[in-house]
Amino acid sequence: MFQLSLSVQYASQTDRLPTRTQFRRWVKAAQEQDVQIVLRIVDADEGRALNLGYRNKDYATNVLTFTYDDLPPGATLYGDIVICAPVVAREAREQHKDLLAHYAHLTLHAVLHLQGYDHERARDAERMEARETALMLKLGYPAPYLVS
Repeated sequence: MFQLSLSVQYASQTDRLPTRTQFRRWVKAAQEQDVQIVLRIVDADEGRALNLGYRNKDYATNVLTFTYDDLPPGATLYGDIVICAPVVAREAREQHKDLLAHYAHLTLHAVLHLQGYDHERARDAERMEARETALMLKLGYPAPYLVS
């Protein structure tokens, strides 16, 4: 069993946000090592400012993952996850997805990023998407990459 320290910060005025218990369940499902995570739910202004400041992209994105990888091997992994609530809600509507299922998927996606998964190359994307799909199905949600 891996150790988990999770702090959830609600900095959004958006309705229908997942509970701390739901976020913890999703993080634990994707956890493959000891982690300490701050997960912050933000509104569009903060999401846009962070995306601009760290990725030089002037728009709010659904999720940002910050990994502190200057740690010795075997040390607890530290990272921050920022989820932009209005973007998640808009995407769920546009993609005809259940809102909680979309939050679950983005949380799993971010936790996998923290642990070194990426989707820059096609092979890596296939691996990451397969892991996300398996986790979503295990949690009782539909596969996240189905086109509706």
